[in-house]
Amino acid sequence: MKNPVKVFILIIFLTFFAGLVSLPNSVIDFNLFGKQYYKKFELKKGLDVQGGIQVVLLADMSQIEEIDRVTALESAREIILRRVDLYGLAEPVVKTLITENDYRIVVELPGLNDPQQALELVGQTALLEFQLVKFTEVAAPVEENIKTPAPVEINPEVSLEEIQPQTVSSVTLEQTGLTGSQLKRSNIQFDPTTGEPIVAIQFNEEGRELFATLTTENTGESLAIVIDNQVLMAPVIQTPIINGQATITGNFSLEEAQKLSIQLNAGALPVPITVLEQRNIDATLGEESIQKSTYAGLVGIGLVMLFMIIYYGIKGFLASIALIIYAILTLATYKLIGVTMTLPGVAGLLLSVGMAVDSNILIFERMKEELRLEKPFAVALELGFGRAWDSIKDANLATIITALILINPMDLSFLNSGGMVRGFGITLLIGVLLSLFTGVVVTRTLMRLFLRGDKE
Repeated sequence: MKNPVKVFILIIFLTFFAGLVSLPNSVIDFNLFGKQYYKKFELKKGLDVQGGIQVVLLADMSQIEEIDRVTALESAREIILRRVDLYGLAEPVVKTLITENDYRIVVELPGLNDPQQALELVGQTALLEFQLVKFTEVAAPVEENIKTPAPVEINPEVSLEEIQPQTVSSVTLEQTGLTGSQLKRSNIQFDPTTGEPIVAIQFNEEGRELFATLTTENTGESLAIVIDNQVLMAPVIQTPIINGQATITGNFSLEEAQKLSIQLNAGALPVPITVLEQRNIDATLGEESIQKSTYAGLVGIGLVMLFMIIYYGIKGFLASIALIIYAILTLATYKLIGVTMTLPGVAGLLLSVGMAVDSNILIFERMKEELRLEKPFAVALELGFGRAWDSIKDANLATIITALILINPMDLSFLNSGGMVRGFGITLLIGVLLSLFTGVVVTRTLMRLFLRGDKE
């Protein structure tokens, strides 16, 4: 901040880059040192904007022990999310809601308009199976040649086995009868030697006997873990396991081990799911609301800029430039970090527009007080920013705390967990943080550069 010219150049560069990202259908596509870089920046649209289907599922926990219910619900959520991801849906949202003994899963499927498809995707209990991987050698197909090959001399040093027709391996899965119904649970442990995370599994009495026979007779072979007919992985059976407890290793990261454990628990703790509520949301309403909200936002920004210019003159004009930079940075941030725009999110954006000039008003009024005391403009400028900072900090800190409570990043059960409210909190938080930057850094730099010697 001691060199306003350098800061101004940095602001120009940042605004230019943000402006490119903010453009509709903006794409980065270039080659650098032989490596291709491609990134498409799109503004993600929520269910209430894009349209689609929302399904509320009720999980029946009557047969699940209380200690395992949260794990079972999270496992079911993971399986449903994997199903909709495999289906290729854009930006699906799958979240859990727990209220006392009520366990629900809310599934939002933007762009999907067939209710039957939605029920087929989310309404089934996960099917976990353990299947042996079998390799069958078959002769490779021989390509027919139209031309008769020329006679060749056979090298006597080459054995007959080496000139036999080539073979290829055909991979098949063989049912073992071992399923998720015999798996008690899965959890994360750490290898005492290497400290790496491993996945531990434990079978019930029936599964213990079946698993012991399976591992004894097939040591050295691969045992595939299959969920919903999709192979997760195929670890090799290292030794016979007769106690019904095994560990799966594979140089996992902690996140990978946690995900595998959750997927195994989805089959080990089968949760019957019933459809509690289903809503079809028309995209027409969302598009109309977005158009009106955009119009309201532009009118709001225009009125705020007009007020600042009329009331504060050249200072208000510079603050208006900072407000335009704020709008460009905000839109670019939404695209860069992948904020999903919902109607409450748009409301948070519009609210933050007014707050973006809040800091400027405090600073300008404080500068007026210093100028009335006949202090030089440069001194009044620095004192105005410095002494207004305490008020700016306290006001914005209170808003940041409120936004974090609405977002609930720790998923605390006694706070909000609804996606719509979180969307409002996220856009509000981003707006407040960026308004601090533009209101203090950008406006201050512009005034240092262009208002030297101003006596008003």
